[in-house]
Amino acid sequence: MRNLPPFALAAVAAIALASPLSAAQKIGALAQNFKLTDVNGKTVQLSQFRGKTVVLEWHNPGCPFVSKHYSSGNMQATQKAARDQGAIWLTINSGAKGKQGHMTGSEAKALIARQNIQSTNYLLDARGLVGKAYGARATPHMYIIDDSGILVYQGAIDDRPTADTADIKDARNHVLAALKEIRSGDKVSVAQSRPYGCSVKYAS
Repeated sequence: MRNLPPFALAAVAAIALASPLSAAQKIGALAQNFKLTDVNGKTVQLSQFRGKTVVLEWHNPGCPFVSKHYSSGNMQATQKAARDQGAIWLTINSGAKGKQGHMTGSEAKALIARQNIQSTNYLLDARGLVGKAYGARATPHMYIIDDSGILVYQGAIDDRPTADTADIKDARNHVLAALKEIRSGDKVSVAQSRPYGCSVKYAS
């Protein structure tokens, strides 16, 4: 890798940091309930959405892998498609204060407006309690919980672990594929994949 340009080395390092797959939540098990505050100061609890499919997305606006999916509109399109199917989409920021990606409620609201983020709620987890409970390693790191509260998918948004927007076109969007299978009453065929992206910037 010594001949790679600096930006490529940084990307490889980011993937390496995100690669351990030691999730605290198990596929086929009841997803752990949690309670967080959204950008408007409202308390949002996972259990309030029982009966609906829920998508969790770990987010860091400063991460180039996150930027890949937002600058291209891919993440917003995926969010909208999920919500159009009746799913709840919770975007979670576990960046600690003083670290990359951390935002206040007002900063997050401005970002939502600027990037036209389509999630149901944007939740703040600066202490990292929910992120660590779920074993969230990367941004983006995706989870899908079915209408009975069972975790049915966790991992990457797609199968192209790069920061290049050109790779989106031919990628398998694991989230949309899983949602389609859930809607059809089928078992999720790819229930787990290795997340890629920047490491979640937890508090020390």
